[in-house]
Amino acid sequence: MKKVFKSSLVFAVVLSAFLTGCSQKPGSSANVTPEQKTAASESSGSAAKKKEVVIGFSIGTMKQERWQREVKMAQKYADDHGFKLIVQSCEEDAAKQVQQVEGMLTQGIDALLISAQDSESSGVIVEKAHQAGVKVIAYDRLVRNGDLDYYITFDNVKVGELQAKMLTDRYPKGNYIWVLGGPEDNNAHLLKQGQESILKPFIDKGDINIVIQQWAKGWNPEEALKIAENGLTKVKNDVVAVVASNDGTAGGVIQALESQGLAGKVGVSGQDAEIAALQRIVEGKQTGTVYKPTQVLNQTAMDLAYALATKDEAKIKELDSGNFKNGHIGKVNNGPKDVTSLLMDVQTVTKENVLDTVVKDGYQKLEDIYKNVPKDQWPKTK
Repeated sequence: MKKVFKSSLVFAVVLSAFLTGCSQKPGSSANVTPEQKTAASESSGSAAKKKEVVIGFSIGTMKQERWQREVKMAQKYADDHGFKLIVQSCEEDAAKQVQQVEGMLTQGIDALLISAQDSESSGVIVEKAHQAGVKVIAYDRLVRNGDLDYYITFDNVKVGELQAKMLTDRYPKGNYIWVLGGPEDNNAHLLKQGQESILKPFIDKGDINIVIQQWAKGWNPEEALKIAENGLTKVKNDVVAVVASNDGTAGGVIQALESQGLAGKVGVSGQDAEIAALQRIVEGKQTGTVYKPTQVLNQTAMDLAYALATKDEAKIKELDSGNFKNGHIGKVNNGPKDVTSLLMDVQTVTKENVLDTVVKDGYQKLEDIYKNVPKDQWPKTK
């Protein structure tokens, strides 16, 4: 009996001490050391911190100069604003892009920027993102067949118009080769629309004859080379101009022209103001390119993505109203809906205005553009 009583007494003392400790008021500092107070304060502060903002950026390729440049700009924006940016390139594999975005969603991204590898089939990506509560911005390439939230791009119809006009102004009559962009990219179809609006009156009058018109799948320069070779062979080199839909395809076209001794004698268009194209322009091998200020596109896209991720309604409303640099607001139909679209302005660049456009904006450097030209032929800068 004595042993039982002693054990019960010990249990009662321990229980009493435990209950006394539990009854201490949360705000009380009794029996709490300064070190414990500091630790508790830091723990409370950490819990109060907001979840890290994460934005996904899915692109189709890193092979082109422009995409390397734009990824760097996006990363700088993320660094400057203190959020995490996840960038992945599917390297021209549409199925892989879907898988990569699924991976981003499992990592808890707050907004998604996507340059669709395949415009037609990428609607499923929007559906998956919305299921995860994530808004989607199509970056430069339209996402079709999905409930897309926003589309940020250049005015691609205007790009096509400028490409055709730079050629028809110089070569209003003769045989043309028409190299279209990648058929999987909706932008290529918009470019064609713009190119056709300029070329058609000349074609209808019989002043311009289209020798060959073909799509260059994947915007591949080698595809463009083959198209140009076939066109030249068809009319025994009797060609005055080639509508090339970007600077990459222009490079393939000029390679075909060089093999026939025609480089510099046949007009060639382009777009993107890539350094190789600008070098060809000042060397006299390419007529011009269309400059698309990607720094403006990138800044606007990142502003919107960050606003969506942080639910900054004031900034979203500001961008929705068209309050951004060098562009305008519009609507682009992607199949199911008219998507709110932020459209950036574009500009033709030729040898005559290279200083006042890409060099002035800091997009490319004069010494890089003219590196293959004797220095005494460089334009004088102010």
